Amino acid sequence: MLDRRFMLKSSALAGLAASAAVVSPSEAAEAAIWSKNYTATKPGADGSKVELAVYRKRLGAPDGKRRPVLFLVHGSSASGLPTYDLQIPGRDDVSLMNVCARWGYDVWTMDHEGYGRSSRTTGNSNIASGVEDLKAANDLVMKETGVERMHMMGESSGALRVGAFAMARPEHAGRLVLQAFTYTGSGSGTLSKRAEQAEFYRTHNRRPRDAGMLNSIFTRDKPGTTDQDVIDAFIKAEMPFGDSVPAGTYFDMTANLPVVHPDRVLSPVLLVSGQYDGIAALDDICNFFQKLPNGDKQITIVPGAAHTLVSSKQRFTFWKILRNWLERDQTV
Repeated sequence: MLDRRFMLKSSALAGLAASAAVVSPSEAAEAAIWSKNYTATKPGADGSKVELAVYRKRLGAPDGKRRPVLFLVHGSSASGLPTYDLQIPGRDDVSLMNVCARWGYDVWTMDHEGYGRSSRTTGNSNIASGVEDLKAANDLVMKETGVERMHMMGESSGALRVGAFAMARPEHAGRLVLQAFTYTGSGSGTLSKRAEQAEFYRTHNRRPRDAGMLNSIFTRDKPGTTDQDVIDAFIKAEMPFGDSVPAGTYFDMTANLPVVHPDRVLSPVLLVSGQYDGIAALDDICNFFQKLPNGDKQITIVPGAAHTLVSSKQRFTFWKILRNWLERDQTV
């Protein structure tokens, strides 16, 4: 085990070699970040129309020039913008959407059904529902950009949504980043503890979610891996959306794994997790990794990080890994 951990970390460091930029440094410096909010729709379980909030950022307004698309997929307990576009007054070193837009990507995220500004329904927003959300968003992205393939990054249950979408629409799934991913759940201390509440998740479409629970996302595995002011800003941005969130992904992760089958994921895949992540057990993701059919694949363990990498103290290392992975393929 120790030898394999060393090899994975060494491989990650080797992968940080310089690569060609999507946009030139001068272009990135001169162009302001442009943003727009959209609404995608899908049929609800009861036949009603579900409205899904979708968000977009890129350098400069659309001008007919295609940029590679990157779609960011949130996890179980928070919506899209607090996760990927966190705003802290006086700071511009947290929003992953801004970072990736400056790299030259057309960056998108969304609130899944029952989260954020999307329709709150009687559904539980499980992984299968999340795939339908992503299909609706994918249709919107193709209409607005003309780009057929989306590179995708998902965190935790967001990684499960990404993997399941790649199975459903392989022709539209580009390079994938599965962060804090779990395959069978084997070896996951967090999921073993969460499984004690599986019956509640099965019988309730929503679960309680307060400020303390949101704080625990960053502290339960290893306190101190994320700055407290970032955690506080995240909680402040997310709590206006209410004190509950859908329970579907928790139920899937405690009772229905695996929901992503590696032999059906044809895209290039980067599996990346923090050293102290209590969900993504190394043996479990190595098992998944070995079964992926595409030889363009990589596992990276980020030292000093825990469950969430996006806004952690180690985010700068994660950003380098992410950029290097994405820029191996710049086709649009």
